[in-house]
Amino acid sequence: MAVKPDVQELINRAKQADQKAFRALLNHFWDDVYRFQLKRTRDAYEAEEVTVQTFARAFDKIDTYEDSFKFKTWLITISKNIHIDLTRKQKLKTSEIETFGVSQIADAEPTVEDKIIKEQNLSNLLGQIKELQPHYREVIELRFFSEMSYKEIAVRTEQPITNVKVRLLRAKKLLAEIINQKQNGL
Repeated sequence: MAVKPDVQELINRAKQADQKAFRALLNHFWDDVYRFQLKRTRDAYEAEEVTVQTFARAFDKIDTYEDSFKFKTWLITISKNIHIDLTRKQKLKTSEIETFGVSQIADAEPTVEDKIIKEQNLSNLLGQIKELQPHYREVIELRFFSEMSYKEIAVRTEQPITNVKVRLLRAKKLLAEIINQKQNGL
């Protein structure tokens, strides 16, 4: 089964640790993975957590992706396996989730979301940040206001660094959407 050329190109770039490709893949497939998990878990927060972990693991293991499979199917399989693992751990009453290897998602150049965030008036921005769900608000505040590193945020939130990176990417995207809606008077 062939993957669409634009998605295939993003996958190839992601295999070379291209952050923009990671972000594009996350944005393109987020809803598919999230909806799949929402049907399984029937809990928005849990579905979101598993989706974050899915992309973190996928980015860590992107070099193992084989073009003979649809990328969406590969992501859904990872997502399903993560959910099964978490369910088993909950049944065993294990409180900690295994920490996976750190992905190479670079944060050297500012993203569009970063530029939008910096351009805003601080008081308006704080109000818009408050509209985010608490776990997204927390990583935004720790990263941009407390100026913590990914590692420091991971320690503070007791999450693997890959989860912190993916959650921060998602939080910036959601915050940019809120800001754009406010600017366009929606």
